Amino acid sequence: MGRDEHREEGLPPGQRPQRGWPVTHYGPVPRFRPDRWDFRVFGATADGGRTAWNHEEFSALPYATVIADFHCVTRFSMRGMEWGGIAAATVAKLAPPADDVTHVMVWAEYGFSANLRLSDFLDPQTVFATHESGQPLTAEHGFPARLVVPHLYAWKGPKWVRGIEYMTTDRRGFWEERGYHNLADPWQEQRFTYQESPGDGPEL
Repeated sequence: MGRDEHREEGLPPGQRPQRGWPVTHYGPVPRFRPDRWDFRVFGATADGGRTAWNHEEFSALPYATVIADFHCVTRFSMRGMEWGGIAAATVAKLAPPADDVTHVMVWAEYGFSANLRLSDFLDPQTVFATHESGQPLTAEHGFPARLVVPHLYAWKGPKWVRGIEYMTTDRRGFWEERGYHNLADPWQEQRFTYQESPGDGPEL
């Protein structure tokens, strides 16, 4: 099936529809220890401090449901996935950024990270997903929480998220330092660093 046909299906260029949800990640699946798990907000916060929730507290935050497509840079797309969890905008409301914040670094287990523009982070469909199709995520798919940013390639949504850092300047995350595009818009097919235009991201 060619690219024009994919576009007729409403998929970004170069993507193909996928049945079933492949497991893709870098490194081992971390072991979840509820007594040690927390979610932290730090960096350039509005009050200069830090906020942290343990797993029970984080799970009790307002629950949101997002239905959206999921686009992996490896060229598969899944249509109409149902994500449940805590909206990123809710986290930002409870632990707000300073006025001069422009970007967010999302931190996950093993020091894995992904950078986002603040506007992407605050998008109404960006969610810290704890459930998919009404069921808790499996460990392989990111339990207890993964970030989902439906309008960007899926590497911008790390699994096993542990917190966010508010930033006043952009800084590349794990894959962005290793050849992936800093912005990751699937509709513009922003897959790799060599495709970047001036101003798309900080120098490597």
